[in-house]
Amino acid sequence: MAGIKALVGLSFSGAIGLTFLMLGCALETYKSYWPLFVLIFYFISPIPYLIATRVSDDTDAASSACRELAYFFTTGIVVSAYGLPIILARITVILWGACGLVLAGNTVIFLTILGFFFVFGRGDDFSWEQW
Repeated sequence: MAGIKALVGLSFSGAIGLTFLMLGCALETYKSYWPLFVLIFYFISPIPYLIATRVSDDTDAASSACRELAYFFTTGIVVSAYGLPIILARITVILWGACGLVLAGNTVIFLTILGFFFVFGRGDDFSWEQW
């Protein structure tokens, strides 16, 4: 039952993050849908970690080169997701208010993704690999 509560909580926080992103795009004063390109970063951010956990054989080691490289690529993707709205606001493609809403949405979404891997990525009896 704890897994179901965690899944509901994660889906609620993901919906809040996407609401911030949509508000940054669709409010009457902003009217620009360029910040939706951040969705690409949401989808590709867990990919390096998922590949590293499948490829890595040493489960007892604290760290491996493959996992460290995956963390590096994931960090680059997350930093790029924060940098894109700032660059768009700097060159006046979007307004700074929209940039703030997109950055708030980024924070909530990436914390949701991190929470998902903390809750379901432990390899215990109840994990995301069952689904």
